[in-house]
Amino acid sequence: MSSSAAPDGAPLALTMGEPAGIGGEIALKAWLRRGDLPPFFVVDDADRLEQIAHELRIDVPVRSVTTPAEAPDLFSEALPVLHHPLPAKSVAGRPNPANAPAVVASIEIAARLAHSAAAAAVVTNPISKEALYGCGFAFPGHTEFLGALAGSNATPVMMLACAELRVVPVTIHVSLAEAIRVLDTDRIVDAATVTANALKNDFGIARPRLAVAGLNPHAGEGGAMGHEDADIVAPAVAVLRDRGIDTFGPAPPDTLFAPTARTGYDAAICMYHDQALIPLKTLDFDGGVNVTLGLPFVRTSPDHGTAFDIAGTGRAREASLVAALHMAAEIAAHRAATRT
Repeated sequence: MSSSAAPDGAPLALTMGEPAGIGGEIALKAWLRRGDLPPFFVVDDADRLEQIAHELRIDVPVRSVTTPAEAPDLFSEALPVLHHPLPAKSVAGRPNPANAPAVVASIEIAARLAHSAAAAAVVTNPISKEALYGCGFAFPGHTEFLGALAGSNATPVMMLACAELRVVPVTIHVSLAEAIRVLDTDRIVDAATVTANALKNDFGIARPRLAVAGLNPHAGEGGAMGHEDADIVAPAVAVLRDRGIDTFGPAPPDTLFAPTARTGYDAAICMYHDQALIPLKTLDFDGGVNVTLGLPFVRTSPDHGTAFDIAGTGRAREASLVAALHMAAEIAAHRAATRT
């Protein structure tokens, strides 16, 4: 991927993520690739990052900054950190509930800085939702939390993207049974409309093409395998076409992600979490990026979790974070160009 730069010189804000996970390690390793990255700073505990660098023998100098504006000039020499101390010592692989408020605060700080344009975008390191629930965190994940931080005018939609595919799950962090229960035409239309607008404004695609996956095998096969595709999905496709959005479907999910099929659309609207994430992660597990569409600020994230099993071992790969940093800067640049 080519080097990218955020507009107006503002750096990207990277959150700490779960301190017991791999977020600190991949942040340090990403900085080692700084020659091909836009400047970023981390909202994190500077002492924690120095400790990780020392223990894993990652040669990265860490420097505290007081404002994001200091980060670009410092970035070539050291990893800039907007210091936010942890209440308790972090141990790799063992999340400590005492640190949960600091994890949430890191996201809030980064979002506020991006909303005010002090940061060009938010890039979030993976969190452990289970570790946050004890401090009153009431959201299924980053997407919903950032939507709440953005205010009532935001319509957050999750997109997963890599070089070969973009997918949007209409229902996200719910059971499969619940996903089928809550799926309706309006949800599909809303997610697809936000996606089409974002493809224009965030990705520079003048006339986006959307594929809408069917819910059932063979997209219901004329009702032989379920009625939802005819009763819920097909009407959504009709509404989107009436709005002037280039859309087709419901398409059989088992053929929608084949190489030839992928050339026919810019994003696939999927009915549930795994329908979207399995093909994306199969195609590019290390390079996939989670993007939140429909926010007034840009947000991306690596498309992986906290990886407690390898935290502290030095084996974490930074490729997805690097891709997320590039994509954040590219989206911010597209938005800036759209505004001018």
